[in-house]
Amino acid sequence: MIILGIDPGSSLIGYGAIKKEAGKLTCLGYGAIKIKTEENQLRLLEARKSMKKVLAEFKPDLVVLEKLFFFKNRKTVIQVSETKGVIILTVAEKNIPITEIAPLELKRAITGYGRASKGNIQKIVKLILNLKEEPKPDDAADALALAILGSGA
Repeated sequence: MIILGIDPGSSLIGYGAIKKEAGKLTCLGYGAIKIKTEENQLRLLEARKSMKKVLAEFKPDLVVLEKLFFFKNRKTVIQVSETKGVIILTVAEKNIPITEIAPLELKRAITGYGRASKGNIQKIVKLILNLKEEPKPDDAADALALAILGSGA
């Protein structure tokens, strides 16, 4: 089974893919999609095109998205929500099941502490997936953590 974790953002979308086979997790790849334009229509179109490429590359059986939890900035929450909607639509068009996990739930499950730092997530993801270095940027580490949790590990 291939699980793709996605950490949606307005200008940076983290992604990480893992394979679960015989109870073992293997990292297939990770990174971040950097949205270069600020014009809303073009930003969403760029996010969609990039997400199509990620889906084509990894061909996931399941997509795990980070739930929107809390934002201080109203403009940011709207932009992230729009991006997340585009991601959900793009995944749904491929008939791939989607599940969502809240940030606190993710941190608690991965580190044992719901307020863990981004650095803690990176360290634990490195250990779980036996990576040579901590995954960067932290958006990609969060996406890998989402995939790990989505795998049921």
